[in-house]
Amino acid sequence: MPDIKEKLDYWFDRVTDRLMRRWPGPRLRIPASRPVISFTFDDVPDTALSNGARILEEHGVRGTFYIAGGLEGRHEPGRSLITREGCDALRRHGHEIGCHTFSHRKVTRLVREQLEQDLDCNANYLNAIDPQEQRRNFAYPYNAGSFANRRVFDARFMTCRAGGERINRGAVNPSFLSGMEIRQPEEHAESLVGCVDELVAKPGWLIFFTHDIAAAPTEFGCTPETFEKLVAYALVRGCTVLPVRDALALFGMEGAQS
Repeated sequence: MPDIKEKLDYWFDRVTDRLMRRWPGPRLRIPASRPVISFTFDDVPDTALSNGARILEEHGVRGTFYIAGGLEGRHEPGRSLITREGCDALRRHGHEIGCHTFSHRKVTRLVREQLEQDLDCNANYLNAIDPQEQRRNFAYPYNAGSFANRRVFDARFMTCRAGGERINRGAVNPSFLSGMEIRQPEEHAESLVGCVDELVAKPGWLIFFTHDIAAAPTEFGCTPETFEKLVAYALVRGCTVLPVRDALALFGMEGAQS
């Protein structure tokens, strides 16, 4: 059973989620004229490059990869993290390189000074690989935002993605976009074709996210076969598949570049 700290963290994150989504501030309006999908990857495991990026490219589309520089080349149970050379390969193949903090710590655990230093560190890491003048896009580690430091993210990034398991429609907070996870069990990942059907029936912006794409995935990833099926289905159903940066340009967000 979850201990008291885990329960408190869970409810704290739930309250933060509601505050971030409902707090007054700038809004990004998602047009209802076409169904748009972005495939995104967090952390990023090396199989997100060797399998995830490859599958997207075979279908003529690209994705967004949220990199945490401090995880570079790390070996963990069931996965290895992408190297600097792998990040450069993503850039050269036309994928978007986004930010996922440097340390991959939950941002609610960082005071503002620590957060700023961490984001500066990752900015330096990413800019050495993929120099950018415009603001990048960001994904919160563990899908948990920070209400206290929301202005830090507003100022630094075009958008920030969390979880929420919902489609972005209407006027949304660009600093707390919703994402839908592709993960184990495999039956759950395969069932996401129904979410594509829902998007086609009522257009908006569906941002999928996952981690490793492997024959024996971790609980946070899926198999190449399932990922390929989902990408192919999205295109067959007539969805526009774009990295986050290109979707923003399509939506006319000021400062977005495709």
